[in-house]
Amino acid sequence: MSLSRREVIKALGLLGAAGVLSSAPGARAATRAIPWRNWSGGQSCIPAARLAPASEEQLAAMIRDAVGTVRPVGSAHSFSPLVPTEGSIVSLANLSGMIRHDPARLQAEFWGGTPMSQMGPALKKIGQALPNMADIDYQTLAGAIATSTHGTGPRFGSYSTNVIGLRLVKADGEILDCDAGNHPEIFDAARVSLGSLGLITRVRLQNRKAFRVHRKEWVQDTEELLEQMPQLIKDNDHFEINTLLHSDVSIATAINETSDPRTIAKEPGGDVEKALMLSRVHREHRDSPRLYAMIVNFIARHLISFPEVIDDSYKVFANVRDVRFNEMEYEVPAAAGPACLREIVKKIRDQKLNSFIPIEYRYVKADQIPLSMFQGRDACAISVHQYFEMDHHNFFAQIEPIFWKYDGRPHWGKLHTLNARQLAPLYPRWKDFMAVRESLDPRGKFLNAHLRSIFGLS
Repeated sequence: MSLSRREVIKALGLLGAAGVLSSAPGARAATRAIPWRNWSGGQSCIPAARLAPASEEQLAAMIRDAVGTVRPVGSAHSFSPLVPTEGSIVSLANLSGMIRHDPARLQAEFWGGTPMSQMGPALKKIGQALPNMADIDYQTLAGAIATSTHGTGPRFGSYSTNVIGLRLVKADGEILDCDAGNHPEIFDAARVSLGSLGLITRVRLQNRKAFRVHRKEWVQDTEELLEQMPQLIKDNDHFEINTLLHSDVSIATAINETSDPRTIAKEPGGDVEKALMLSRVHREHRDSPRLYAMIVNFIARHLISFPEVIDDSYKVFANVRDVRFNEMEYEVPAAAGPACLREIVKKIRDQKLNSFIPIEYRYVKADQIPLSMFQGRDACAISVHQYFEMDHHNFFAQIEPIFWKYDGRPHWGKLHTLNARQLAPLYPRWKDFMAVRESLDPRGKFLNAHLRSIFGLS
């Protein structure tokens, strides 16, 4: 029996979840220390215990009785050190799937451990869909909202903005149901919490009717796209560009809702062939900037095809990303996006910086969630990447100060070097979140070293 690449990825994820605990459903922890690492391999730890509760009651007991730090783990797709601990890591892989739905209000409740990749088909069966989706769908639902994961489109917020209710297990094992009318301060903070308030076991989402979209992609000079950006984001439901490093061009992607009954499915596969091509050019021509740009421009315009796609929304938004990398992303004020990207691209090209993976450039709508990167302002999300076998520290160190210059806020799930001293001034409601965190977890059971640093706690 042959398996598609996506089926292999899902199967590996299930095997990983199964390895969290011994096979007994009621088991509390692995019998020996099992190392953990994230998808890129950039983060790792050897926790004292790896827990995978089979119920909310078992989870509550595990958290209440745990000695030391407790950190939740989803699909391990965050690049920042949110998970590593010498204490316990907890997977909600056994708490997965749709719990209930409301067809009149177009709402649905899911277990927090549900992979986003499984939500689209489940919602389609009941005539619903997520209003927008991120570039990848490997994350778990609880993990995606914890870090304000997002797609693109100036009229669409992050996943966290679609949350209308959630269930939280506190440090003392108490289970709270939260929404705008029930524990509203906790609900407000928990929609983006980095897993620092407790573990989210259930999430209730406001969805929309199932819909289809039409995706078009093309290659164009980056400067032309940036000049046309206001009109492009106005004319399209979802728009982004991927800027090819050391070149003059970007790949533009426009996705719009359609009533076209045809289905033109995506081509199978991921990014391996494109990445190998760019890697070879980078390796052979990095020291010849003009020739390097000419070759990449030619490859993009003549050797890579971009067929149109028409299909159910969830089949189009997310992509297979089978080339591993490390990532840094900052959200800058929307109006500053073009200037920030121009400066980054110039820096990479002028300094011949050692990277070849394209820069992703997107827009996200403002919200009022205290710890959201989009709190109080529409934002442009700019993501830089480094191939996982190449050093990302020096590369990101050259780029990160540019983001600071444009008042950028780092994506919580991506790499950055800021601590509480730099972060607090970026968030008008920083103290609101810290007050909720202190009230729920005064002893810091959910805080690892990374969280203590970004929150400014000893």
